[in-house]
Order: sequence, then structure tokens, then C-alpha cells
Amino acid sequence: MAQTKAQRSQAARKAAATRKRNAARSGEQSLQRTARRTAKDLEKAAKSVRETAEKAARTVSKRADAEITRAKSTRAKGTRAKSTRKR
Repeated sequence: MAQTKAQRSQAARKAAATRKRNAARSGEQSLQRTARRTAKDLEKAAKSVRETAEKAARTVSKRADAEITRAKSTRAKGTRAKSTRKR
């Protein structure tokens, strides 16, 4: 049985509404994916900054310990540490 003009028109409107819904859903899902990806990138960046800060703190601590050890050994020998300043 052939479709009437009204039936074709109604089917076209229904298809258009479905496409519109699907496009909106697709856009929303894309936005959610982007938001998740951004959150993960920020998390990785924060972790990287934290690890770098921890490494820097360990390095400073080691350097300070080495300087204290050097000063103690110099004092124990009874000599003064040489100055690196030009006179």
C-alpha cells in the first residue's frame, strides 16, 4: 500500500527528530569524553609537579647533608674551609 503525503510528512518529521536527538546525545558524549580526558591530563600534570618538587627537596636535603659533613670534617682536621672568593 502506498504512503499518503501526510504519512510521508509525518515519517520525515519523526526521522528529523530522531536525528536531532542522536546529534544532541553524540555531542553530550563527546563533551563528557573531553572533560574526562582533561581531568586525567590535569591529574598527570599535578602528579608530575609533585614528583618534581619531591625530587628537588631530596636533592636540596642531600646537598645540605653533604655540606654539613664537609664542614664537620674540616673542623675536625683543624683547618678552615678555603674561600672561593677572589681577593
